[in-house]
Amino acid sequence: MERSPRKLGFYDLGATPYFASRMDQRLSYCLYVPRDYQQDGCEQLDLVVIVHGTARWAEQYRNGFADFAEQQRAIILVPLFAAGMTDPGELSSYKLMRSGGIAYDLVLLDMVDEVNERYRLRSDRFLIHGFSGGGHFSHRFLYLHPERLLGVSIGAPGIVTLLDGQHDFWVGIRNFSSVFGKDIDIAAMREIPVHMVIGSEDTETWEIRLTPEDSWWMDGAERLAETNRLQRMAALRENLESHSIAVRQDIVPGVGHDGRAMLAAVQTWFGEILAAERRKRQP
Repeated sequence: MERSPRKLGFYDLGATPYFASRMDQRLSYCLYVPRDYQQDGCEQLDLVVIVHGTARWAEQYRNGFADFAEQQRAIILVPLFAAGMTDPGELSSYKLMRSGGIAYDLVLLDMVDEVNERYRLRSDRFLIHGFSGGGHFSHRFLYLHPERLLGVSIGAPGIVTLLDGQHDFWVGIRNFSSVFGKDIDIAAMREIPVHMVIGSEDTETWEIRLTPEDSWWMDGAERLAETNRLQRMAALRENLESHSIAVRQDIVPGVGHDGRAMLAAVQTWFGEILAAERRKRQP
């Protein structure tokens, strides 16, 4: 892809400002770029996408990956999917990928293209991690775009979509092609390394309890209604493994629902995936 002729400046390296998405300027993203990256050099960088949770701590996640970016020679891309996009006060539209006429997955892919035009990326495939609301996004992004991923890390989503052909989306995937305009490709998903991470004490249900009065309620939701995040992650893992999709899981001891406490496990796993990819490219 042809890169922009714009000369990189001070604010294009290290921790960058937020840039408006060219596809939808209501949404934005920030980056961390290794500070010694040379625009006129030949080094190619890997790309890591981190998707925030409901609280939108985008910068905290970006900053938490700064040392990783420098050591692993990677760019960190963190989108900011603002609250209230589809209704005043709404918090969760991005978690379902498509809502209110916004295709959050496609906006993210265009953000990736923007970065690829500005910097030299090693591949059009990238790593993605999300925690809580970002965990919603990351596992559904795997269903939609496995061909774009090097690996996916799923952190403690409150509500999970199973590969279940008996129920409609979000509970299952029976109507996946009509919702998203493409068929789900489980064979392609089997080629993508999958990581799950959650705290051993992540048992609170106040935010994720489902009742028939909830906007998320639909046929099939009752099977998750009274379960906590640990149980929902276990159900997702079992479901993926039943389709021959291999999963590695890290349970962080003594930790509740705190995405910051997951970062070390995520970075260790990402480092292993990048090391394996680099071995593949050796002559």
